Amino acid sequence: MTSIAPPQHIQRPARDAWEVARDWVELYGSVAIATVISTWGSAPVPVGGQLVVGPDDRFEGSVSGGCVEVDVLSEAADAMAEGRPRLLTYGVAEETAWRAGLPCGGEIQVIVEPLSRADIGHITAVVEARRERRPVVATTRLEDNTRQLYREGDPLLPAVANALATDKLALVDTPEGQVLIQPLLPSLRVIVAGASHIGQVFAELARQVGYAVTVVDPRPAFANVDRFAKAMIIIERPEAAFAELGLDARTAVVALTHTAHIDDEALSAALRSPCLYIGALGSRTTHAKRVERLRAEGFTEAQIARIHAPVGIAIGAKGPAEIAVSILAQIIKVARGAP
Repeated sequence: MTSIAPPQHIQRPARDAWEVARDWVELYGSVAIATVISTWGSAPVPVGGQLVVGPDDRFEGSVSGGCVEVDVLSEAADAMAEGRPRLLTYGVAEETAWRAGLPCGGEIQVIVEPLSRADIGHITAVVEARRERRPVVATTRLEDNTRQLYREGDPLLPAVANALATDKLALVDTPEGQVLIQPLLPSLRVIVAGASHIGQVFAELARQVGYAVTVVDPRPAFANVDRFAKAMIIIERPEAAFAELGLDARTAVVALTHTAHIDDEALSAALRSPCLYIGALGSRTTHAKRVERLRAEGFTEAQIARIHAPVGIAIGAKGPAEIAVSILAQIIKVARGAP
């Protein structure tokens, strides 16, 4: 009897702000988490960008790419001392913003929330939901730092339901004062089927954009830490790996092996899922042959039309790096709903 080896996983975990906050609260007793809640003009970090602040100016993350971090650190220390959130606005017309280095014509609004060991249950629930890719909405009442976490299936206030549906932060006025409503949807995840040279460059670019990256390839000579130092690696065929990972509406799949049977397997699994984006490397001739094989498997024309092929935006890309840029740009375009 031939034994089948289990899939090999090589994990390079990437912690988000909530994981950092949980670890630092357990270690230091209190932290503050700063979140960009609105932007205007030339803002370097989008809405939802976060910075975790610990004692002694220890911090991780960013709310402005370095422009106003020094001032936010000071405000965070005060928020932790007082135990109350702070709402901060930085813009070109403000002396603080100029002093901190935001003279580029933009404006950002940041909320700083203090967290203590009393909040560990809330923080842990957020971390677990994010690890399990379950959407939740966190609310914070600014007046007294009261928090609540809403999950799918819970009775939702209209403003909370809207935040969950639109993935948009909101600061709303209520009879009890202002409340921050923060949807915490799963991060956009990119699954790279094929540990190719293009895959190497693309995986690193996608990681730097902030996407969670997983590389799937049954060939250990290709899928290894020497070639993918900061991605999660699964050494297994796409069908088995995708079944284990689960493909949701916040997942992009890119088939880059340029090996027909592996790419076809990845595309078939992706087409049976609600994933956000499907792309496949290859010329128009290669894709035409692929389409015939997929038709033979029973996929409809509408299903096959979900595949972006040749993959990437048409920018005349040459070489692995430029092709990787074109693919990432296309995924960002789809994810943002850009025309």
